[in-house]
Amino acid sequence: MKIAPRRVGGIAALLLAAACSKNPDTAAAYPPAGPPSNVKPGFINKVWEVNLSTGVAPGMLYAFLSDGTLVITSPNSKAAFGAWTYRNGMLTMIEGSQEYKTDILNLSHDELRLRSHNPGGSLEIVLVPARVAPLPP
Repeated sequence: MKIAPRRVGGIAALLLAAACSKNPDTAAAYPPAGPPSNVKPGFINKVWEVNLSTGVAPGMLYAFLSDGTLVITSPNSKAAFGAWTYRNGMLTMIEGSQEYKTDILNLSHDELRLRSHNPGGSLEIVLVPARVAPLPP
């Protein structure tokens, strides 16, 4: 599925606006975890797009914000907010009240490959930099 650059740009703008204007209920559900430690600079504050996955639709957008907020959205959905932590070499993604231990299989400028250990089994996600403007520092 190919997404038009204009549409992806609009989605990225919505992603950024949503991240900056969370409602109080959402903010209370996911309090900022503070800047995660031991994370490579290219990992955070960057919009990633799902390229391949065993359980996530291609085109979904992920942003791991520096305050520990996880933002997930797509062209067909409203932004969802979660949290993430990186401690002692382990990434944990938190959606709802569920924590998912997540292995970083590859992290480079061009790819973030994850294996998320969900209750129903593991799923792999290959993320690439989204074709959008970067988030502000």
